[in-house]
Amino acid sequence: MGKIVLLAETGSDIPEEVARQYGIYIVPMHVSFGEETRDDASFPSEEIVSYYKNTGRLPKTSGCVPEDFENIFDRIHAENPDSQILYLAYSSVTTCSYQSAQIAAQNREYVISVDTKQVSAGQYAVVVTMAELLKEHPEWNIKEASEKAKEISENVSMCFVPDTLEFLRAGGRVSNAAALCGALLRIHPRIEILDGYLQATKKHRGSMKKIIPQLVKDYIEEKGLKTSRLWLIRTPGLEEDIIKEAEKTALACGIKEVTWVKTGGVITSHGGPGAFGIAGFTR
Repeated sequence: MGKIVLLAETGSDIPEEVARQYGIYIVPMHVSFGEETRDDASFPSEEIVSYYKNTGRLPKTSGCVPEDFENIFDRIHAENPDSQILYLAYSSVTTCSYQSAQIAAQNREYVISVDTKQVSAGQYAVVVTMAELLKEHPEWNIKEASEKAKEISENVSMCFVPDTLEFLRAGGRVSNAAALCGALLRIHPRIEILDGYLQATKKHRGSMKKIIPQLVKDYIEEKGLKTSRLWLIRTPGLEEDIIKEAEKTALACGIKEVTWVKTGGVITSHGGPGAFGIAGFTR
């Protein structure tokens, strides 16, 4: 039985060192700055914020194209000829990546795909947990591994809260009026990942410094999150004292391990600067 190799997109925000540690392969999504298109994760995500500040235009994001997957599939197969690839995909309803992978996987019988229905740290949690489980269970075949990945994906809860609605407005996700009202009333919508879709579920009012510790406490309790590990998400510009307070609150709630996830270009383009999020497994 060949080795099972995991693959995910850069939108999972898995750092290069973590991918290397677990032997996870990463395929690039893309970000366009005007006429120039660059691979996600090939540049600091702070450049997203700087570009918008300097031009008033939001960089456009796009998923992986079939050629991206053909290249990575062939590379993995060349490096691990007897392996099977388990592609743990970024939510398929939000990007073309999953469809591109299906096109590229034709006549490559060694590729199996699972839609995690997660993004960013939610996908990160699924992929890294699967990597750990595969080390514990080298006897699993690809069918057993893919079924376990589906089960794990269904048990992830994730949300994020933007500091400003400006990037959502620039990307056409909220109206000018809604963005203006949000700024005036200091309203921060809670965006949750539900069955793969990003949906606004609640509104928080006040400063990020005030609402984030309460959000951490409430979300852990509301979702019944496991205390073994929690992923906390930050986009560029989240203040250091907020970061410290969020982690302090998580630990006070009994969380044993906190992993901070800094967003790459794709997620930063959606959340904007100073955004915060949480991902964890339900009990």
